[in-house]
Amino acid sequence: MVTILVVEDEYAISQVLKVYLQKVGYEVSQCFNGGEALDMFLKTKPELVLLDIMLPEKNGWAILQEIRELSTCPIIMLTALGEVNYRLEGFNHGADDYIAKPFIADEVVARVKAVLRRAEGSLDLSTIKRYGSLQIDRKAHRVFLGGEEIILTPRDLSVLMFLVDHPNQTFTREQLIDQIWGWEYEGSDRAVDLAIKRLRRALKDWDVKEGEIKTLRGLGYQLSVQKK
Repeated sequence: MVTILVVEDEYAISQVLKVYLQKVGYEVSQCFNGGEALDMFLKTKPELVLLDIMLPEKNGWAILQEIRELSTCPIIMLTALGEVNYRLEGFNHGADDYIAKPFIADEVVARVKAVLRRAEGSLDLSTIKRYGSLQIDRKAHRVFLGGEEIILTPRDLSVLMFLVDHPNQTFTREQLIDQIWGWEYEGSDRAVDLAIKRLRRALKDWDVKEGEIKTLRGLGYQLSVQKK
């Protein structure tokens, strides 16, 4: 059974989410204190985390970074801070989605399903792609550079997988959003820019003679690699 960890200090909100998530078949673990969140994550090993930002003892940004150092588990930020700059900060730190309060519980469930589908979709891919020192094991959902594993969030990995599938082809932000995240995506197109920025940082040691993620001004992004 898929386990969802809800990190939310408002008991009433946490309980509503628990009821709705359990109704569609998920197992739900709850944490009400930021200081206990990482221990709860390690204990329950969830498939997805619903993470509030304003928490006692430790805020959601710190928890997000701690989890990202250990895992690519999908994380949806859940908070009253709905301004665009907060959403961008969340995506920049590795969040996979962002839901602002007040929300409809059914919408949260739908977003949880969508994020899990994207993560599972990546796991279903079976081929291994190699571009020089860069190796993408799609079945294992892992990326290696020079033999060293690179940890990517599900959101960033989905972007890399798509570009790897379409080498030397250029895509606009809108095309990437449509092809990778689909109609369910409601965030800013800046999320694409942030994902590309993080991928470039993660692949900074990749030899440009083997390949690179290029920006074509006015056109979009492409994974430029040597043709075999």
